[in-house]
Amino acid sequence: MTLKAIMLHGTVVIDAYLVAGLGEMSLAAMGLAAAIAGFVLGAILAFANAMQIRTAQAAGSGDPVYLKSSLAAGLTINLMVGATGLAAITVSGDWIVAAMAPSIEVAGLATQYLSIFSFVIIGEAIGQCLSSYLNGCGRTRLPLYSFCLSLPVNVAASIVLIHGYLGLPAFGVGGAAMGSAIAVAVQVAFLAISMKRTDGYLLRVSGWRQVRFGPTLKRHLAFSLPIAATFFSATFATHVCTLIYAKLSLNDFAAMTLIAPWIMVTGTIGMQWAQAAGIIVAQLLGQRQPEEVLDAFLSSAWRGAFVAAGLVSVLLAGVCLSANALYQDLGIETRATLLAFLPILLFLPFPKGSNAICGNTLRASGDTIYVMHIFVWSQWLFRVPATALAVVWLDLPAEWVLSILLLEELVKFPAFHRRLYKGWWKQATLSE
Repeated sequence: MTLKAIMLHGTVVIDAYLVAGLGEMSLAAMGLAAAIAGFVLGAILAFANAMQIRTAQAAGSGDPVYLKSSLAAGLTINLMVGATGLAAITVSGDWIVAAMAPSIEVAGLATQYLSIFSFVIIGEAIGQCLSSYLNGCGRTRLPLYSFCLSLPVNVAASIVLIHGYLGLPAFGVGGAAMGSAIAVAVQVAFLAISMKRTDGYLLRVSGWRQVRFGPTLKRHLAFSLPIAATFFSATFATHVCTLIYAKLSLNDFAAMTLIAPWIMVTGTIGMQWAQAAGIIVAQLLGQRQPEEVLDAFLSSAWRGAFVAAGLVSVLLAGVCLSANALYQDLGIETRATLLAFLPILLFLPFPKGSNAICGNTLRASGDTIYVMHIFVWSQWLFRVPATALAVVWLDLPAEWVLSILLLEELVKFPAFHRRLYKGWWKQATLSE
């Protein structure tokens, strides 16, 4: 799961690295377009993560009707979310870009990237659903294999299309979006063919979990909404902050655009560890294991989370210290800002990882509303207003703006850990 997630976010890192050679203007345009498209991708990922837990319950029950219902309902919801997001981008994407871009040139490049990236959204709506189904069933290798196949395709296609090799025209920023679209198509095709072989029997299973598909879809949606709302809120808040970052100086915005994907990619080590722990907790609760077993598992998972946090710190430190070598084409100020991020990034993974273990454990026990409240209120009452204050009114440098991410984790820390230590989650009974 971790390797798959790293490759997923690695798509953004690859695009940023390849586009960086075109200069700060192209990099800023890609960051702005990706932030807008990220709202839709965030919603897709949110419902896919909710489906993952639902599918794990279905797989644990061994009921093929339950499995079929989870897959069909999850795919239907994801396609509806993707279609709604594309409609919103079509209607209002241009004026959002025009309002937020620091220049007309950046706005034009961002619009070009966004129009092509729409194909990625369609592919992700299907691909993330299939990946979540396989993860919930415990077959986590197939999603990994799909990304191992699509990643080199993305790199090769993006290089050719950005710079115009092999006799093709140079599409610049648009070429990076084209490479991502081609890679997603390859990934979805692989997953669909693989699942046809292993789960094709579900097409012959009759009936639905709630007798008819309509009530089954409604039940799946009711289960998914609190979990999806948590993930969507986090993604939405992140991209709102990214749009606010666009008001920074060009060098600072470029530095924030570069470091954000690295934070996501390295952070998946801890986040996927926590998600996997949550899936196993859900399985243990479903098996009605005694509290001693739950405590023993969670203790070991927590120790692993701190090891993962240490690894993330080392990786982020390597990125900051290697800025001059990695991004030679960028200005000195941009590279100096990346180095200034180092102290914050060394500490960020530890409270973030511990909070993730708490959140996923509570969510697995059904305490989804409480988890949602912690995330939503810390984001919208603290992170977003603090970012706007720091950027728009106080005009603080980028390193102070980035420190808000660390402060947010410290704000969430007491609420998460106090709830977990009360132990109510160990008596939970998962709803059918």
